[in-house]
Amino acid sequence: MIAIITGATGGIGEEFVKKIINEVDAVWAVGRNANKLSVLKDSYGDKIIPVRADLSDKADILGLCAKIESVKPSVKYLVNNAGTARMAPVSEFSLEEISDMLDINDKAATMICRTCLPYMAKDSYILNIASASAFQPNPYIALYSASKAYLLSFTRSLNVENDGITCTAVCPGWVDTKMLPKTNKNGDIKYPGMVTASRVVEVALKDCHKGKDVSVCSFYYRYMRFLSKVTPHRIAMKMWVRAIRQYI
Repeated sequence: MIAIITGATGGIGEEFVKKIINEVDAVWAVGRNANKLSVLKDSYGDKIIPVRADLSDKADILGLCAKIESVKPSVKYLVNNAGTARMAPVSEFSLEEISDMLDINDKAATMICRTCLPYMAKDSYILNIASASAFQPNPYIALYSASKAYLLSFTRSLNVENDGITCTAVCPGWVDTKMLPKTNKNGDIKYPGMVTASRVVEVALKDCHKGKDVSVCSFYYRYMRFLSKVTPHRIAMKMWVRAIRQYI
């Protein structure tokens, strides 16, 4: 029985490794940096099976899926954590950057889910790391928000389609990881409601074991989710742009 964790070498991904490793026989740790995968194995031992794959590369995505189909493992946990983000208007993204973001955030997660489903028995879990940004449109992180909105919708539907397999969209807000810039040209960046990666994973595992299809790890972002439901998005977007104006 194994866990498959993408983006496993740091932040939320490594926290999942820590908390899941004793529940399974092996963890397939998926990442694009071979050195970081080696360090992860050194840190957590022989249960770590490094799988080098760049999930912005279609050939690598298909290669990972082919490996799963060849081995036919019993998958207890699938954690699609790999993701990428950038704050900028869409007009500043190259076509390659857009393609890479959608491939990593959406295409890879979708294809890996589809590949793993035949190898997941009752009481197994899919956790797709989405975002609180999925709850409403967010200018200047438009691509990221839209990609996470897809993942949220996809995961909730997947949960209904597959009896016995709990599929949970994990929707944190700002998470204190190396991926999040702390300063820019205007000085220190303030992130309201920021939480640790450990807290995100702790709540996500509790929620998936309860059968929830959405996990939001703090009262602040549960409140923000409520606001996104009752506030017209036209107004919500104006509020968002006002809040981030100094960082644009």
